[in-house]
Amino acid sequence: MSEFLEVVFNIPIDSSFTYLPPAKNPGDSSTWVGRRVIASFGRRKATGFVVGLKSEAPAGVGTIKAADRFLDKEPLFGTGEIELARWMGEMYLCSLGEALGSMLPGARRDSTVPAFPADEPIGEDEIRELSDEQDAAIASMAARQGGTFYLYGITGSGKTEVFLAAARRALDAGRGVIYLVPEISLTHQLIEAVRKRFPGPVAVLHSAMTPSQRLAAWHSLRLGETMIAVGARSAIFAPVRNLGLVIIDEEHEGSYKSSSAPRYHARQVAMKRCALAGASLVMGSATPSVEAWRLMETGGMERLSLTRRLSGGEMPAIRVVDMRGEDGCLSRSLVGEIEETKALGRQTILFLNRRGFSYFFHCRTCGYELKCRHCSVSLTFHKAANRMVCHYCGFSAPPPSVCPECGSLDVGYAGYGTEQVEETVRARFPGYTVRRVDTDSVSKKGELKTVLDEFRSGGVDILLGTQMVAKGLNFPGVRLVGVVQADTALQLPDFRSAERTFSLITQVAGRAGRFFKDGTVIVQTFHPEADAIRLSCSGRQDEFYAREIVAREALGFPPFSRIVRLVFRSKNGMSASSAAGEAVAIVETLALEVEVLGPAECPIGVIAGNHRYQILLKSAALPTAHRAARAVKEGLRLPADTYLEVDVDPVSLL
Repeated sequence: MSEFLEVVFNIPIDSSFTYLPPAKNPGDSSTWVGRRVIASFGRRKATGFVVGLKSEAPAGVGTIKAADRFLDKEPLFGTGEIELARWMGEMYLCSLGEALGSMLPGARRDSTVPAFPADEPIGEDEIRELSDEQDAAIASMAARQGGTFYLYGITGSGKTEVFLAAARRALDAGRGVIYLVPEISLTHQLIEAVRKRFPGPVAVLHSAMTPSQRLAAWHSLRLGETMIAVGARSAIFAPVRNLGLVIIDEEHEGSYKSSSAPRYHARQVAMKRCALAGASLVMGSATPSVEAWRLMETGGMERLSLTRRLSGGEMPAIRVVDMRGEDGCLSRSLVGEIEETKALGRQTILFLNRRGFSYFFHCRTCGYELKCRHCSVSLTFHKAANRMVCHYCGFSAPPPSVCPECGSLDVGYAGYGTEQVEETVRARFPGYTVRRVDTDSVSKKGELKTVLDEFRSGGVDILLGTQMVAKGLNFPGVRLVGVVQADTALQLPDFRSAERTFSLITQVAGRAGRFFKDGTVIVQTFHPEADAIRLSCSGRQDEFYAREIVAREALGFPPFSRIVRLVFRSKNGMSASSAAGEAVAIVETLALEVEVLGPAECPIGVIAGNHRYQILLKSAALPTAHRAARAVKEGLRLPADTYLEVDVDPVSLL
């Protein structure tokens, strides 16, 4: 046989390997590219991807082995997907095999939290008449096929209706649609709305499905039997035929960025896919990322604004409480508002983005703080389980009764999590019905739905939770939202901490007053003067973004620069530190306009027993930072116990 298979593997090696086709049932050579094969790779059998055919064997290669067998009857990837994977390899400094591995349905896991009931279920008989703003947004998108748009609308302004109308227009024109939401908990409510609105099959792509279900949906899209795909981050790779529209809801969410190699961002991949296909891209949020805001300002994308709530409600009144003059986790103002809300027969949501009872154990005699033995973070006390738990690696241990360092009995816990707030709320409001929603309390299937159904029916007075209650909840009975502590993200050593704090407060506050005009929000903080808190609570979004952009420009941080983060990790701290230092030396030999920050220990210096050191390569032009990072990858000889993580355009520096 005259043709050879060009095969890549899901490993960090930028090379392809040559094999003969399988001897058994090779089939027509026109179907080989895009299929998976089992082949000998070193001393083991491995799964590879066929990315091309060769008419001749590479020069200097000895005996060429045959692949064992094809795994697929039909190609999983077409030329378009392989071209996208090659771009990902260049963009995210990964191998072609790693890129294809990330695209494969079920190869990666999106965030898995329980599913919310529908936020705004929409049936065919429930389609509301569109507002003038919604009509104008849809008309703008229809007028420019292949454009990039941003639907910037306050919470409750009807962004979903605009997305669905845009999807309808694309499907009617025979074009395919990809609709992304930030996590799989939100796909369920969206699928319900899409299936009611559009006849025909909908491909759902997320990690809660079985592998066979995911592959069936994948093939249905490749064959053109299904024209709309819904899912979380990895659904951006769905092989939709004749792609005409990509929708990214809640664009600001960090979950659109992959936390493992290749560390792609779904927003960037969407932009590339739309450019390749001549498709339109529409993103939306009440709190755009600073990068998206800057693009809107500079004309990089068209802003479509929705300024009014459509369900009869108004934006809530927001009050900031300085906790420096308060005792405990509930201020006098918040207690009073909870009591008034109950007297009115309405409901309260309390938000705190920290699980557990207390978030660190300390000794008042010697100052000892109990940390995870595998990570450089404090253990969190979970009272219900009576365990100290690490939220990074899962390590747990019984809580000590004396100081492990000096033996003192004068020990205690500081800070508070949802568990402690729940205990406080139950003690302070004994006649109220209280439910807690976090990954500890609703870990079993169906528990979250049960709690929220009870809340929807009015059977719960106070719903307390973590970020799980910050989105997806749209209940008419909610009058009051209390942010128990607004500072949890503000103090993190990350240039995006203010942006995250601003976004979270704005999103949580949006749960109140969606149907009535008396919505109230109490924001408790130890830093009422911080711009992120002050401006979010006063509704001055334009001012926040203006200030944040000025600060980013002065510091040379994105969107005014591009960053490549190189993290060196090893069980041996000296190895990781030494590798980071050698990487800096390599970059300094290059004649490139790139600023090097570091080497330095990562803010979280140890995770799961691995010491972590980093350098940041910062440049006004991404190709320059790319060249510096490639020089490190190619020129650095890492010890066997040391690993390099490459993150292009990181969303977190922890």
